[in-house]
Amino acid sequence: MTATLELGALEAGLNEAVSGITGGWHSVCPVEDLEIAWGEAALVAGRQIALYRTGATEVFAVAHEDPATGAHVMARGILGSRGERPTIASPLHKEVYDLETGECFSTPGLAIATFRTRISDGIVEIEL
Repeated sequence: MTATLELGALEAGLNEAVSGITGGWHSVCPVEDLEIAWGEAALVAGRQIALYRTGATEVFAVAHEDPATGAHVMARGILGSRGERPTIASPLHKEVYDLETGECFSTPGLAIATFRTRISDGIVEIEL
């Protein structure tokens, strides 16, 4: 019985510590694990994030949740551009979002959360 209580307390403390990790930079994966022009989903500090590698050292991160539907599908979106601005189109209804600002080009009032990224010693990091 004591071991169960101690384990329960340990789990509660761990859950509290994990939920408190929001601000700052978080390591996600080696940049080489991401394919160029393809999205991947990652769980970072309890948040579902969609990552897109668009070049050798360029990675974008947005919320994995589609703002129009609430479905977690944005990693399967379609990469593109509007002029010089990199974009992602939702795989469901094809709303087009700016990967840098989160602005929705196709539906006024919609926006997607964006997150700063960097590559440090070959590891993709995201700021939450």
